[in-house]
Amino acid sequence: MPENNYLAQQFEENRGHLRGVAYRMLGSLNEADDAVQEAWLRLSRSDASTIENLGGWLTTVVAHVCLDMLRSRTSRREEELEPEMSAPATTVSKAKDPEQETLLADSVGLALLVVLDRLAPAERLAFVLHDMFAVPFDEIALILGHSPESARQLASRARRRVQGAPPPKSNVLEQRKIVDAFLAAVRGGDIEGLIAVLDPDVVVRVDAAAAHPGAAREVRGAAAWAKSAIAFSRNVAGSFEAMLIDGDVGLGWAPSGHLARVLRFSFANGKIATVDVIGDPARLRDLEFGMLGE
Repeated sequence: MPENNYLAQQFEENRGHLRGVAYRMLGSLNEADDAVQEAWLRLSRSDASTIENLGGWLTTVVAHVCLDMLRSRTSRREEELEPEMSAPATTVSKAKDPEQETLLADSVGLALLVVLDRLAPAERLAFVLHDMFAVPFDEIALILGHSPESARQLASRARRRVQGAPPPKSNVLEQRKIVDAFLAAVRGGDIEGLIAVLDPDVVVRVDAAAAHPGAAREVRGAAAWAKSAIAFSRNVAGSFEAMLIDGDVGLGWAPSGHLARVLRFSFANGKIATVDVIGDPARLRDLEFGMLGE
């Protein structure tokens, strides 16, 4: 077998692992595929005969590429987020394969991606590589240019942030059932089903970043809001996921791993009493997120 073909075959055997690493690092299928492609380009330009552990070498390369992308993203974050936050809620993700992105997000958990997105690049790399892929700290240290002890501290700090969300309320199971019914009704275009989980006097508040041009910023009454909620959410409802928001069950939408919308609920008598639709970056940063168990 020609050397290039053999190298390509070896790379393909590692592609799934590399994509998994990159996706958890970046939260975006497009960017993950770009990082994996860059790893292939670097491999094709290298002397493969000097590489003793190809899988480890490729993981290190992908981690380096992702770290550079995260640092670049951080430096331009505010410029990129503002247009996205003010876009209509029907904006569709530009992923090459939205279905694959949804499957990957489901496998990782949207809430975890949201929390990871709040970590500093070095913290995220240390946590992902060590806690999710069991990469030793001495190897992580080489990628970061830090000492192994510093890499250990970065992972520990990230772990505390991932696990440090407010504890769920005691009625979280009841809340989860209500929110799941809400999401099923929206996805299915079931107006009556949606009205059934809303308090008849529900109050819905939409901040400026999440509001559609000309739409009301506050709506009162289940019947008044249900039809418009289904119409506005139809194209993105499949991308919302239940998560803990300040200790209560709510919904988040994070295209390409970046939190763009939150539906924060309050509950009364087994129904949704208030809905806050939040898209403002400053307000989103003030929220605390946690993962829901299955």
